[in-house]
Amino acid sequence: MKYVLVSGGGMSGIGKGIIASSTGLLLKTMGIKVTAIKIDPYLNIDAGLMNPLEHGEVFVLDDGGEVDLDLGMLLLVYQMRSDLTRTRGNYERYLQISLSRENNITTGKIYNHVIECERKGVYAGYTVQVVPHITNAVQDWCERVARIPVDDTKEEPDVCIIELGGTVGDIESAPFIESMRQLRMRAGSRENFLHIHVTYVPVIHGEQKTKPTQQAIRDVRKEGLFPDLIACRCENELEDATVEKSQVVAVHDVSSTYHVPVVLESQGMLRTLEDILRLKELGPSPSLREKGRQTWHAWKALTTSQEHVHESVSIALVGKYMKQPDSYLSVVKSLEHAAMACSRKLNLIMIDAEHLELATEKQNAEEYHKAWHKICTAQGILVPGGFAERGTNGMIAAAKFARTTSKPYLGICLGMQIAVIEYARNVCNIPGATSEEFNEHTSDLVVIFMPEIDRTTLGGTMRLGLRPTLFQPHSEWSKLRALYGEEAQLTNGTPPKTNGVATHSPPPKNSNTANGATSETPPDASPLVIQERHRHRYEVNPAYVDILASNGMSFVGKDDLGERMEIMELEGHPWYVGVQYHPEYLSRVVRPSKPYLGFVAAASGCLEEIIGRANGPWGVNGYGVDGVSI
Repeated sequence: MKYVLVSGGGMSGIGKGIIASSTGLLLKTMGIKVTAIKIDPYLNIDAGLMNPLEHGEVFVLDDGGEVDLDLGMLLLVYQMRSDLTRTRGNYERYLQISLSRENNITTGKIYNHVIECERKGVYAGYTVQVVPHITNAVQDWCERVARIPVDDTKEEPDVCIIELGGTVGDIESAPFIESMRQLRMRAGSRENFLHIHVTYVPVIHGEQKTKPTQQAIRDVRKEGLFPDLIACRCENELEDATVEKSQVVAVHDVSSTYHVPVVLESQGMLRTLEDILRLKELGPSPSLREKGRQTWHAWKALTTSQEHVHESVSIALVGKYMKQPDSYLSVVKSLEHAAMACSRKLNLIMIDAEHLELATEKQNAEEYHKAWHKICTAQGILVPGGFAERGTNGMIAAAKFARTTSKPYLGICLGMQIAVIEYARNVCNIPGATSEEFNEHTSDLVVIFMPEIDRTTLGGTMRLGLRPTLFQPHSEWSKLRALYGEEAQLTNGTPPKTNGVATHSPPPKNSNTANGATSETPPDASPLVIQERHRHRYEVNPAYVDILASNGMSFVGKDDLGERMEIMELEGHPWYVGVQYHPEYLSRVVRPSKPYLGFVAAASGCLEEIIGRANGPWGVNGYGVDGVSI
């Protein structure tokens, strides 16, 4: 096993995630099998209970693991900027791999593991200390997880990218830094461990200053780590470095974050990785090398094509965590992926849901009318996930506007529940319709707390992870089904592989014949089954499904038991869709999420073209650029 450690010095938020992800992508283009581990020094067991206003969005993995965005989100919010916009790497989306909660290490997890071992007598009465017990636990964890297959080859990875969160010199990072120093010794020869240290090169009075980088290198060396490469974050291309050019790569501001791997590749990063890690000795298979070549071709085509896109699409995101842009980072990136597929530039309009409420009109009429002007001029309205009642009246108003004016609408998790509440109130004539999350003491709860969910313990108790959704009979008219269905035809009934889509045949049903005997009737054509990631405690109340359906709201997708509403869609509307799951967790740069793709396509006026595209250049059917399968 070979390791690539990415650490940061001087300050946080300088791009460790993007550089780690980009390094992994470059390795994949060579046919190398790559996995990733993110180390977070905080004491939380996981990111599940972190406030999105403080920490940003929580990312959910297939196994239900709730992790930091560095293990899930793609890059930066919009672009890498000199004002140190907070970085968020994305291993899954960059590397086309599926990780688990085991790929995220936190101080809380490690200490919890060590304490449990002590209680079980594993340490045979020895005094338990940070060194060696904590540091050994970190190394053992890394070595074990690094060998778990994470891609469709089902083979042990060749290289493990380890991102060390925080900043070298922080107190909470000290045990992990020592663990990495020891892991380098465990790895053996130099070609089994490569260390990239990310630093910042500020510009003062027009001059690039390298002293902060020099100090950062001194600090990391004091801790016993000696970087092989220095990645310098800077506004412009690096001028004169104070160390050998072969040991330095510059990651300057670019027009799009998707250019960063290309920037690194242009500076000889591939050759450096190949030489230090002696990658040729791994002997990647010809098929993986060819797949890597195709992936790189698709990636470069995507990044260059965006430079020639002139049409834009305006999307209004109506949310409640507007003070922290990272709260909706997965959503934003999924919209970007979909906009690329539609050959559009994304014009994202962030709207605080509270500004759409009548209470705001009385308190601040200017903000109220400004928010509604944005809603009226946007080409599509999206209501993302969230918790608690604040801002939901504004969301309901936005959902009603989209429904009654034929403006494309996409509701994610809470956004779907909002659409159901609005429909129940204004179409089904249930004025008191609401969610148990907002008011549990009312009679018309069209959204309820799921009965199997723990009401007292919050951490890790939601309905989490990858779960199946079945499109229902007579839903062939569904636009979302058409988007998923095109890809399903490529699967030929195999288990889910691409973007969470699969088909399967239901068990045959028995029917009575004329003489009373039973005969096996042939199953219908394989129903479309999609696998998407979930994160919720509340659901549409099954008791209200019939009245909603009789008034025109179709639940075209349900869970595998047919009891839980997963997809809502209005027939005859250009695009009015709500999904209980979070499709943004599976969106990929060259394979955009279907709900987001359909939504943006409808807003752009090209939905029919996207649905009908058999071998679209942007992975509409699991293909890459120019029909190259990736």
